[in-house]
Amino acid sequence: MLVFGPACGFILGSFCTKIYVDAVFIDTSNLDITPDDPRWIGAWWAGFLLCGALLFFSSLLMFGFPQSLPLHPDPAVESEQAMLPEREYERPPPSNGVLRHPLELDSGASCFQQLKVIPKVTKHLLSNPVFTCIVLAACMEIAVVAGFAAFLGKYLEQQFNLTTSSANQLLGMTAIPCACLGIFLGGLLVKKLSLSALGAIRMAMLVNLVSTACYVSFLFLGCDTGPVAGVTVPYGNTSAPGAALDPYSPCNKNCECQTDSFTPVCGADGVTYLSACFAGCNSTNLTGCACLTTGPPENATVVPGKCPSPGCQEAFLTFLCVMCVCSMIGAMAQTPSVIILIRTVSPELKSYALGVLFLLLRLLGFIPPPLIFGAGIDSTCLFWSTFCGEQGACVLYDNVVYRHLYVSIAIALKSFAFLLYTTTWQCLRKNYKRYIKTHEGGLSTSTEYRDMETEKAGPGSQSPSEDSFVRS
Repeated sequence: MLVFGPACGFILGSFCTKIYVDAVFIDTSNLDITPDDPRWIGAWWAGFLLCGALLFFSSLLMFGFPQSLPLHPDPAVESEQAMLPEREYERPPPSNGVLRHPLELDSGASCFQQLKVIPKVTKHLLSNPVFTCIVLAACMEIAVVAGFAAFLGKYLEQQFNLTTSSANQLLGMTAIPCACLGIFLGGLLVKKLSLSALGAIRMAMLVNLVSTACYVSFLFLGCDTGPVAGVTVPYGNTSAPGAALDPYSPCNKNCECQTDSFTPVCGADGVTYLSACFAGCNSTNLTGCACLTTGPPENATVVPGKCPSPGCQEAFLTFLCVMCVCSMIGAMAQTPSVIILIRTVSPELKSYALGVLFLLLRLLGFIPPPLIFGAGIDSTCLFWSTFCGEQGACVLYDNVVYRHLYVSIAIALKSFAFLLYTTTWQCLRKNYKRYIKTHEGGLSTSTEYRDMETEKAGPGSQSPSEDSFVRS
């Protein structure tokens, strides 16, 4: 469901961006621009209103739940035994002979006293190299998704000249459903093959290598920026050494062209111009453009949009196919990672270990990556718009540098995840039982609290759960 939601979001976004931003207040039939025009601004607010309404009405159903749910005997243990292969999930009896519920807390401990134990429990978890490496590897995998996928729509627009709505629709209907299929296949393989922890980490390493190879192929799948007058080539498309790259030229000096918007046009000479004004066109029908060097004035015409790049359509189709395969294979590592994580901690700490995992995923996997990817993308900008003398948004990128930097960041994160998977495999290979065999009396908030009370009482006293303390 966590992947199904973004898929619906991309599809919803594709429909919203086809609606003009002020469609509620104006008559859109009088507009002279379409969703294919770079000046088009979609109804970005529609998705927030719809999702907010759905959240509000769905939250009303939660008031129907009782104040407390009835307890059932060990449902968590039964579900874990059903998920994990039987030959490895063996729960040994406690050393003191008394079977204690994994989530049972000391009734005499206050909330504040239990909170004091959290740092010590967290330190115990993070001191386990297998747990730490798996969590960090999961953070790197999520970082690729959070950073790469956040700008993937923009990437498709720049590299393959797609519209915003088309890019979002393609992502929602291809890449994300393939990721859903990959998660399902990963869990199915772990179940059908009854993979041990070593088998699960080998599977995670294998799918990581294959998905990284797919990302490497993205370095060669894209379109060039092409000649842009005054930005990548001088006016007249000359290659004279020392020719100045300036969007303003004698052919358009009297046109008072503005750079607050980007409305590219393709000239008959095969050169893209920032706008019809920069092409020196003196009429609304995009003819008589003084900056074109195509012979007679009647041939000096332009058409809206960038000039097409040769082979771009074929590259896009290949990119889309590889992206689907990459999404499916990369998502197959999710289930093995979670299986290893819950096997490497004692039963009492599994819920807290998952909490630490999701906390670090949000802190390390979702916050820094978009900032890093965004800064890298901005560094490849060729031309910035200006409004009232101040720098605005980037309107033109160096597609080759953009592609190489954007994909290289993802490859670096995937490579770091592979190193962490390899470290986990080495730890399990050298001392498998130390990290995988669980013990009933693992370090929990209640047992650690009693140990702290014992230390305060003096050396002569002994905690009843002292034998259950797990020392890693």
